[in-house]
Amino acid sequence: MNFSGFVVGSVMLLTIAFTHVLVIKGEYHFGTKWWPALFFVGFLFILVSIFVDNELLSGSLGIVSFCLFWSIYELFLQKKRVAKGWFPKNPKRYNK
Repeated sequence: MNFSGFVVGSVMLLTIAFTHVLVIKGEYHFGTKWWPALFFVGFLFILVSIFVDNELLSGSLGIVSFCLFWSIYELFLQKKRVAKGWFPKNPKRYNK
């Protein structure tokens, strides 16, 4: 039996769930100014995935990296959702 599809699918599901929460909490506490950190970590995961010899690990790292890249886009959409009142705004954070 080959469980690699199950493993990659599980990594995808867990990564999407994690980055969903990361975007909501990150925007609440830091706004959109922390998007370069998402890009840097995503780029690091891409580099590591290129040099890893194991196909399962390489694919999983690629999935995580592209989910982090997509989170940058979602971070700016989250800012709009907060402005519409769909999510709470952090009263302690001051944005110009």
